[in-house]
Amino acid sequence: MAKLKAGIIGAAGYTGAELIRLLDGHPELELRFVAARENAGQKLGQVVPSVLGIPELEDLPLESFDEADAARVARQIDVAFTALPHAASAKLGGALYDAGVQVVDLSADFRLKSQAAYESWYGPHPRPDLLPTAVYGQPELHKKELEGARLIAAPGCYPTSAILPLAPLFRNGLIEHSPIIADGKSGVSGGGRKPNLRFHFPETAEGVRPYGVAGQHRHTGEMEQELGLAASSEELRVLFTPQLVPMTRGILMTCYVKPRPGVGLKECRQAALDTYASSSLVHVMAEGQLPDTLMVRGSGRAFLAYALDPRTGLLLTIAAIDNLSRGASAQAVQALNISRGLPEGLGIPRISLFP
Repeated sequence: MAKLKAGIIGAAGYTGAELIRLLDGHPELELRFVAARENAGQKLGQVVPSVLGIPELEDLPLESFDEADAARVARQIDVAFTALPHAASAKLGGALYDAGVQVVDLSADFRLKSQAAYESWYGPHPRPDLLPTAVYGQPELHKKELEGARLIAAPGCYPTSAILPLAPLFRNGLIEHSPIIADGKSGVSGGGRKPNLRFHFPETAEGVRPYGVAGQHRHTGEMEQELGLAASSEELRVLFTPQLVPMTRGILMTCYVKPRPGVGLKECRQAALDTYASSSLVHVMAEGQLPDTLMVRGSGRAFLAYALDPRTGLLLTIAAIDNLSRGASAQAVQALNISRGLPEGLGIPRISLFP
């Protein structure tokens, strides 16, 4: 069977570079087209140094791409990964979708099902007509919907690290709907590749800083949507505090929730074990073990742990993921695999770069 021909729109960024790495190791995908904005006209090897010395990759031209090019590009590829800022992804990804290409979007443009919810966080939506079509690409929790999907919204990094440990608890009615406190610590690659003083080495190497506090971070709406679905509640609210820490890759998310009367740690861990029993990419750790971002660096896996504080009665859920891999590109490939009837872990590294 011929390999699927893939394209990456936004190949010069960090998620684009991670997609290139993953597609190169995928036995059923072949990278045929790469596009970028500021770097258009250069060879891929000039912009993504990890492909140097690989002729079929380093010499690929980074093309410019706009909506008028969709029909031409559609003749070259079967699937497009769009890794652009919000709004730009919807315009270009929407044009490719209209031209018959399967689209896996790594921006926030198709994650929120409600146009009003999207616009409250991001502003006007360029393609609201496609919102009902898009499938939220969290593979373990939306596997059935992903089968055959042609427009996939890859989940955000922070939401992935909160939804994976909490969704089994809400689905099984084990925890109260309030409070839900999410404390996420992320490496600086989450801020993207474009130079920015906030991510400048001297500004990040010796400090830890919160940002987007008190309900300001846009990923809050995505967490509330997906956890609300798990809890069958539209009123669910999350207090989310993201923090920037001095490392390149990784997210450590600690959430604090209240178990319902009579529910203990055993029931919560078992709900997660049952939910992810068939997944090779989500690992529920043994009681007493705790995750570390070093366990997942460069890997498509998520490590989950649970602990109960007897003094306060609060349950802690702790998750470690690689923000560029499980939190973006690897999860996008996993969702594509499911949509195409392929083994969901195909082409996704399970073992981290250690140390």
